[in-house]
Amino acid sequence: MKLPRAILADDHKLLAEAFRKFLEPHCEIVATVSDGRALLDAAATFKPDIILLDIGMPLLNGLEAGRQLKGKMPGVKLIFLTMQEDPDLAIEAMRSGASGYLLKTSAPSELIQAIQEALKGKSYITPQISHGMEKSFIRDPRRRQQPKSLTARQCEVVQLLAEGKSMKQIADVLKVTPRTVAFHKYRTMEELAIRSTAELIQFAIKNHIVVA
Repeated sequence: MKLPRAILADDHKLLAEAFRKFLEPHCEIVATVSDGRALLDAAATFKPDIILLDIGMPLLNGLEAGRQLKGKMPGVKLIFLTMQEDPDLAIEAMRSGASGYLLKTSAPSELIQAIQEALKGKSYITPQISHGMEKSFIRDPRRRQQPKSLTARQCEVVQLLAEGKSMKQIADVLKVTPRTVAFHKYRTMEELAIRSTAELIQFAIKNHIVVA
């Protein structure tokens, strides 16, 4: 029986290697990457069936990478594997098209179950967090929608600024000019009524554009 093709995306290399060894009997691991932009490139190259990804990754966080991937590859199955126990993050992940949400403290058998359910077109959320998701959704079902309808490019620029990168460094990462980066930065600040880079960074943290 042909194994599903999978990509692992996690900036903690020791954990990624441990997951790779655990999953090899169940999946063909076609790539392991450590940031969201490398994930986009690897997915375009290897056309995986499943992507297992963390939320907090440099250059492009897992939530935004997942949204972009589902837009380009609707059939790919996304399973978030993270330390983030925030139910609102789990809700946002599922809204972005994920098939699964697990914690890195979940039982190994849960990961296999999540992969199996995803391949059947179903979803799996670890019981460690599903109850909290229900309570959060009941409290306010509209929470954690994409903040202020920022574009994908605006989210990318905001995350990179919050990571402490200069205009030139951001331009190099995004393969655009520093002038273009500045346009997106100040347009975003204008739309959000934000007056300083410090406030923009606070916004990024509050809205999970940057995730620890």
